Amino acid sequence: MKRVLIIEDEKIMRITLEDFLKSKNYDVYTSENGLNGIDIFKREEIDCVITDVRLPDIDGLSILKEVKSIKPDVPVIIITAFGTIQMAVLAMKLGAFDYITKPFSLDEFIIVLDRAIELKKIKEENIDLKRKFDNIISKHYLVGESRQIKEIYEISNRIADLDSSVLITGETGTGKELVANIIHYGGKRKDKPFVKINCSAIPGELIESELFGYERGAFTGAVSRKIGKFEFADGGTLFLDEIGDFPLHLQPKLLRVLQDKVIERIGGNKSIQVDVRIIAATNKNLLEEVKKGNFREDLYYRLSVIPIYIAPLRERKDDIPYLVEHFIKKYNSRFGKEIIISKEVISKLMDYDFPGNVRELENLIERLVALSNKKDEINMDKLYLFLNLKEEPANDVMTLEEYINKVEKEYIKKIIALCKGNKTRAADMLGISRKSLWEKLKA
Repeated sequence: MKRVLIIEDEKIMRITLEDFLKSKNYDVYTSENGLNGIDIFKREEIDCVITDVRLPDIDGLSILKEVKSIKPDVPVIIITAFGTIQMAVLAMKLGAFDYITKPFSLDEFIIVLDRAIELKKIKEENIDLKRKFDNIISKHYLVGESRQIKEIYEISNRIADLDSSVLITGETGTGKELVANIIHYGGKRKDKPFVKINCSAIPGELIESELFGYERGAFTGAVSRKIGKFEFADGGTLFLDEIGDFPLHLQPKLLRVLQDKVIERIGGNKSIQVDVRIIAATNKNLLEEVKKGNFREDLYYRLSVIPIYIAPLRERKDDIPYLVEHFIKKYNSRFGKEIIISKEVISKLMDYDFPGNVRELENLIERLVALSNKKDEINMDKLYLFLNLKEEPANDVMTLEEYINKVEKEYIKKIIALCKGNKTRAADMLGISRKSLWEKLKA
């Protein structure tokens, strides 16, 4: 309910306005003097203040100034029986929404009041939308100033409002999911669902039901209908991560959705229309998979209407200082610290190729901040100390890459032991794919 405060010393006028506004479903507070009115304003959530100019204690313009100093977005309507042009101009300069001279029509007055509250509502919605948008952008954006990053932003902005399928390729840890976020939240579907599914994390026999859903009784254990990810994403975007691992026998069904925009639940015979934009991502070379017979060529071309390639971090090392600064701020905020990092350390980090890409760099910075004191500078001595928790012997100097590889190897072995040999669980704990873990173990 809309809440209004009336500050008016004339009893008849005050009661008349109160009764009229209550009949229009307003929640009304009243005061016969200014100081009490300000106290009410401070205590209650008021949507609009209506005040006379002449009051027994303080004048209406002083109330206007006080309201604007406390809550600038709350509109104030000035009413008076002694209106002058000079007074009206002054009131508007001080931020009054409107200036009304007595006597006035209640029907005209309610139009002004409704407009004032509607404008306040619009401003609040705009602030809320900006806050939500800023929150989204702060969580979902690629950090860097390299040519590659700028090109990705440019193409992402151009295609955000389109419905065309997008295929994002790049090594593990380069930020493929972040690019998908930029495209979705930067386009017309931003207020609709953004559904994500990792094709490599779901067993082949379950991925069909996850995507398309099923009807009750479709198979043993299907005791009720299940809605699949395509239906959940209707009107929005479906992000298919690790699309290179999508089961070959289900690829024709996925192709049909891309072509006809319809799905069928398992066990059902009804075609369901879906409006879903597909963004897929993979670290595999899908054309090579097509040649091997692991991926359908027609599906590949349907998915890659708009291809986006994210270069590995070793090919855009100019982004490393920006990423380090970003992650330092992130983990300072998370851990309540004030850590800074020396230029020498950043220079050393730029000499490293980061096979795990941005994800590896972030994990390294998180570790350094977590192990530092509340206020500390990460210099070269601390870099080596925190990576191995002891000083490196002077006669056993390694390159940074060798040192990080050594620590990484020990840490992976520790996590695998903790997971009792379960490599899938270990990969999840390490924040890398099972394929990446296998490659590291093989190396």
